[in-house]
Amino acid sequence: MSKVVTMIPVRMASTRLPNKPLLEINGKTLLQRVYENVKKYVPGDVYVAAGDQIIVDECRKFGAEAILTDPKLPSGTDRIAAALKEIDPEGNKYDIIVNFQGDSINVNPEINNQLIEIIKKTDCDIATVGMVFTTQAEVESPNNVKIVMGLRDGETEGRCLYFTRAAAPYIRNPEKYPNHDFYHHLGIYVYKASSLRKMISLPVGVLEARESLEQLRALENGMYIRAKLVKELKLNQQAPADIDTLEELEEARKYIR
Repeated sequence: MSKVVTMIPVRMASTRLPNKPLLEINGKTLLQRVYENVKKYVPGDVYVAAGDQIIVDECRKFGAEAILTDPKLPSGTDRIAAALKEIDPEGNKYDIIVNFQGDSINVNPEINNQLIEIIKKTDCDIATVGMVFTTQAEVESPNNVKIVMGLRDGETEGRCLYFTRAAAPYIRNPEKYPNHDFYHHLGIYVYKASSLRKMISLPVGVLEARESLEQLRALENGMYIRAKLVKELKLNQQAPADIDTLEELEEARKYIR
């Protein structure tokens, strides 16, 4: 049986919403609500990979286990890898690592259980999530990352061939393929433990640097990423999935109890 650990990377350095992890949402901090959601839905151990001592202190208040990591680490992936090294220095305690973002207050953590099963079934290095875009404007926005994968009608899971901020794949004959879909990549990842350690040991890739997408580092080095399409990710359909702005914070306070 695979041993699973969920890592929640959290740091205080949010420019758009200062002190974001510690903001109060109807009696609990954002961080506490995310942690409790994960504990409720995902089996196995759960740790907060903290970038600041104040986050470790907050975790102690509500009973979460936190690992202090270097605040200068460049990404959440590096942060969870550093925390993993602290709790599993020999690299033999865990087989599968879930990366759950620390501001994803209204993302249903249960999707990670499906990604865990994909790794067990296919032995892919990384499993992730996508949704079908609903408008052309969303497709054309470079802020929305697209997954390029070849799915036939009825398929909801496949191998990721590329990730890009461009509108891809290009449709050469739209009259022949009038109902084509574009897939929106959502930043939810589950890794084989060995694959996570490999990925963070690799240098920044050429394509990764150009697109500013760290998952391209894995593809450039021949790693196998698989994505599952979902129709919905939220626990509460009226609230925002995660919190990046004051407006989203107020919406969360309105709907999340």
